[in-house]
Amino acid sequence: MSESQLWNDVDDHFTALLAPADEILTAALRDSDAAGLPPINVAPNQGKLLRLLAEIQGARRILEIGTLGGYSTIWLGRALPADGRLITLEYDPRHAEVARANLARAGLDEIAEVRVGPALESLPKLADENPEPFDLVFIDADKVNNPHYVEWAVRLTRPGSVIVLDNVVRGGAVTDAASTDPSVRGTRAALELIASHPKLSGTAVQTVGTKGYDGFALARVQA
Repeated sequence: MSESQLWNDVDDHFTALLAPADEILTAALRDSDAAGLPPINVAPNQGKLLRLLAEIQGARRILEIGTLGGYSTIWLGRALPADGRLITLEYDPRHAEVARANLARAGLDEIAEVRVGPALESLPKLADENPEPFDLVFIDADKVNNPHYVEWAVRLTRPGSVIVLDNVVRGGAVTDAASTDPSVRGTRAALELIASHPKLSGTAVQTVGTKGYDGFALARVQA
């Protein structure tokens, strides 16, 4: 058995036992695939982790940067109380259309709002609304702008809020200080920002599984 097959088998075992699929989640993936969206959504056990983090946090307000078809949005939205709110930012109008349909089927369209446009344009508009601080921010968009997204996450949260930054390993290339890959450079800059920011305390974890060799960073906003 290859190493990657072993990773997949372990993920499948964890998922079947602890994060089993339901009709709504399965349909979200199916419709995303049928619409031609790239298959880069989080794995089911990673989606369950997001939900647990939001529940542990007691989150009432969640910000997601990067919606895709709304699969991770459903996991996060299910952690919210009936009067909670989730705002998710998506660049591609077609992706947003699919996500809205998936969220409506999940019964989350009254809680979750999909905003369309470049996130670095949507975030200042959101800040202008003077919203209540977000309790959790999940960043899973273009990696080039990761440091900007982290900065905005700090601005739109409060002490005690949690920030999750996905896809930080870049196949191991994150260690390459000479890399010219914009996604690697953006990710490295975001991690360096988390390390140096006076309002953040964070770490990063490597993962293996159905999504291959990857990882995420987790940060807490400090007073």
